[in-house]
Amino acid sequence: MKSDTLIRKSSGELEPYDPVKLGRSLKRSGADEATVSSILKEIEDWIIKGDGRFRGDRTSKASTVSYTGSSNIISSRKIYDLAFSLLKKHRLGSAARYKLKKAMMEMGPTGHPFESFVGQVFNILGYSVEVAQVLKGHCVTHEVDVVATKDNHQIFLECKYYQTTGKNANVQVPLYVRSRVDDIIRMRKEDPAYNKYTFSGGVVTNTRFTEDAEKFGICSGLKLLSWDFPAGDSLREIVDREKIFPVTTLTKLSATDKQRLMEKGIVICRQIIKDPDILDSVGISGLKKKRVLDEAEEIARNGTR
Repeated sequence: MKSDTLIRKSSGELEPYDPVKLGRSLKRSGADEATVSSILKEIEDWIIKGDGRFRGDRTSKASTVSYTGSSNIISSRKIYDLAFSLLKKHRLGSAARYKLKKAMMEMGPTGHPFESFVGQVFNILGYSVEVAQVLKGHCVTHEVDVVATKDNHQIFLECKYYQTTGKNANVQVPLYVRSRVDDIIRMRKEDPAYNKYTFSGGVVTNTRFTEDAEKFGICSGLKLLSWDFPAGDSLREIVDREKIFPVTTLTKLSATDKQRLMEKGIVICRQIIKDPDILDSVGISGLKKKRVLDEAEEIARNGTR
């Protein structure tokens, strides 16, 4: 492998190409060692070839490799697309899981599907959940994205959805949420109906928190959940562990199909598996319905390795 190959991240930063990092990502999707080795070899051959083309990649109409001095620069988006196309050839379920991060970005354009997704996540984690609630505070009323309750403890969650990986939740988000949650908690502590309850607040995002956002959130007692935070129990790791994959991971659905399902509140593959007739309600039937169900079941069955 060329040691001078650089990857341009979505933020514009450059970093050396790291096949070990890519291999870990492929393994998390459920790909076995042989599949990972094969994909890494094909991508290495493509990089060494250095003409910006990749056999079998019909979207490469122009060079995707640029050069700066003695280094060649490739976008992280291109590396991802190539790995995904190769993974699809080996195992469809693994390919769908590999595209999880992208799939989270495809839950827009509004934040409502992500709010429903977060509700599903907390429901599967054992909470009773209410989505899009208007709650009285001591001073004013507040719109709360998700109220999750378990063992007489309520969490008031704000969901911050972004469509690009370069956009992160900054410190203004937990600052804003802390004040709103405190107003709600003050009201509920005055209500005899909640005299046996404890309360907390939190923020969930599909991207990341800035360093200041994490510091303030932790210091002020908010529950923070992002793509990679907290380590060991992040949103990505919960989704992997519990197999809560969004419908946007399904490669057999068109963008229109996914949008129609999300408008009906169908945001995770489990909902389709539980009630396959949901697909008929958005015009998916026959052989296509079977293919979608097969893929959804493979994703849910295999999880990650």
